[in-house]
Amino acid sequence: MKTGWAFAGVLMCASAAAFGTPSFNELKTAHRPSDITLLDRHGVPIQTLRTDASVRRLPWVALNDVSPALLQSIVLSEDRNFYEHSGVDWGAVARSAWANAWNTKTRGASTLTMQLAGLIDEGLARPAGGRSAVQKLGQALTATRIEAQWKKSEILEAYLNSVAFRGEVVGIAALSQTLFGKHPSGLDADEAAIAAALVRGPNAKPELVAQRACQVLRARQLGCDGVMALTETALARPGGMPLGEQLAPHFARQVVRADGTAVQAGTLDAGLQRVAIAALRRQLAELDGRNVEDGAVVVLDNTSGEVLAWVGSSGSLSGAAQVDGVLARRQPGSTLKPFVYELAFEKRLLTPASLIDDTPAQIATTNGLYLPQNYDRDFKGWVSARTALGASLNVPAVRVGMLLGPDALFARLNAFGLALPESGGYYGQSLALGSADVSLLALTNAYRALANGGVFSAPLFVPRDDVKARAPVRVADPAAVFLTTDILADNNARARTFGLDSALGTRGFAAVKTGTSKDMRDNWCIGFTDRYTVGVWVGNANGDAMHSVSGVSGAAPVWQALVRHLHAGRPSLRPATPAGVVSVRVAFDAQREPARDEVFMAGTEQAIQRASAAVVAGGNAPGAGITSPRDGSVFALDPDIPPSSQRITFEGERGVWVLDGKRLGTATRWPWSPWPGLHRLVLLGRDGQAIQSVRFEVRGAGVKTARR
Repeated sequence: MKTGWAFAGVLMCASAAAFGTPSFNELKTAHRPSDITLLDRHGVPIQTLRTDASVRRLPWVALNDVSPALLQSIVLSEDRNFYEHSGVDWGAVARSAWANAWNTKTRGASTLTMQLAGLIDEGLARPAGGRSAVQKLGQALTATRIEAQWKKSEILEAYLNSVAFRGEVVGIAALSQTLFGKHPSGLDADEAAIAAALVRGPNAKPELVAQRACQVLRARQLGCDGVMALTETALARPGGMPLGEQLAPHFARQVVRADGTAVQAGTLDAGLQRVAIAALRRQLAELDGRNVEDGAVVVLDNTSGEVLAWVGSSGSLSGAAQVDGVLARRQPGSTLKPFVYELAFEKRLLTPASLIDDTPAQIATTNGLYLPQNYDRDFKGWVSARTALGASLNVPAVRVGMLLGPDALFARLNAFGLALPESGGYYGQSLALGSADVSLLALTNAYRALANGGVFSAPLFVPRDDVKARAPVRVADPAAVFLTTDILADNNARARTFGLDSALGTRGFAAVKTGTSKDMRDNWCIGFTDRYTVGVWVGNANGDAMHSVSGVSGAAPVWQALVRHLHAGRPSLRPATPAGVVSVRVAFDAQREPARDEVFMAGTEQAIQRASAAVVAGGNAPGAGITSPRDGSVFALDPDIPPSSQRITFEGERGVWVLDGKRLGTATRWPWSPWPGLHRLVLLGRDGQAIQSVRFEVRGAGVKTARR
């Protein structure tokens, strides 16, 4: 009775296994690669992306794409009678049973079709202790059913795509590329023999694999010289290494869906990506010895917003190659100044011809007085807004920022997509000089909004027909944007700081701005042509300061190389003048700047520019008594600025300045090298009587080094 029930159980299990056998097309459709090959906009492979860490399985390979040497080796090694039997090789079964009866070691009787049955049905897979009688019968019945429904070619193709070769490597495509660095169609006789040997012992030692490979080669009447060396080399290769050309590892992360799958075609251009990588690495080589090893590049199409190039790091040159410099937030320095001036133009607070006082400013904050310095530690006096922005002067930018207020500037920067995490009050007046952290992608896309006349839209990582883009939004007045763009494209306006022959000059139209963050930790160069916006960052992922590297010497050469490449066939064209912009010939009093044709928002034009009507926000114009410092002021010295370059300027009506009882001299303005501690300042009139007395404090001991 027990025997009858056992036999019935065998039949039920075997029938269930056979009944659930999938078709060839079903098995092929269910095949899920662990790696996806990301293609560029033209269908060129640019990156392999691992989406399943548990197994290494590549796309399905058709039998016609497998080398004949491999097909012969697999059949010889695993199933010599593959093309004669109907799923079960009964002769091999009999020989195996006879050998087992006499305790003779021999190969098993499992055919390729039976092995495939175990691969596609987990219930028939071979356990560590061997298959039970039920499993063996079920495997045989499933193999017979497969043979009745499938072609021999389909069985062999499915087997080669499903069998485990070594470790996590499953399928002939993964084996060929990870062990031999080639496609299955290119495997030679020795490589094919090694592959066949691995089927028999996936985790065998190299010596045993080579021995079995030689047996396969001899069965084909071939020699096996060099097989041992080839086996050791192949098995020593890391199976998890990326496959093919790896051009965009950081960009690839952006096309992974929440479920772990990925879009297969992105917006990148493989050719441009290679140019960007080469330009960045070449520039970092030029900067060798200046403590700089990282960089990032992003290129956007102005019209569509598609990302055409995305270089997240310098790769092997970097000690933190996994950090994506395109998305990392860092201080942008002077690259925020165009948005400061654009908003001031839009609010009609000034024009490109307005004169701004570039002299030492002392700006009261909750933490003491803020003393902005220019990059070259020099002050230019009265300068036009065009010169102030073009030459990237800091004090004028802070004065303009004070006219706007930090809250208004904060709101405008966020409208351009910078997503500043704090508030305007948190950043204060230093926001105009780029004290807030932003990403290269967000900043470059903000410049793209300037290129589009003040219209913002999100960047795209996949083609427009795959992703519904967010609707464009106007965030700035096109006339004010045009004035700002005109300044950024004016090589003469930037000459006072950068000279006439800098890396910012291009053959056609380009509006560009550099930036250097505090203590030279970050270099930026962002700019746009009529078709593209290019952003470059150079620095160190760990935040270390560079040695004497500014935006124009660090990031700008990479930017220029990309713009030159992008417009090699056609120079960039200047944008059309929008409605509401007029051009007027202007002259400056005291010949502060040469006369020129200037652009204005209609209604703000003025032919003569005078310092008496200039922008002096945050300044300390002479008046009665002491106008600066104020009584009770606290000055905080900046430890990142050399003490010799930090000054406090005493201002007021003309008189004799006396500090802590020591007579300094007679003037309306008196510069003083600050010294930590409490101080008393007195201004004496012509009669020697005190006009006013104030007390102030200087905090910070860095000046001691300079005094020694």
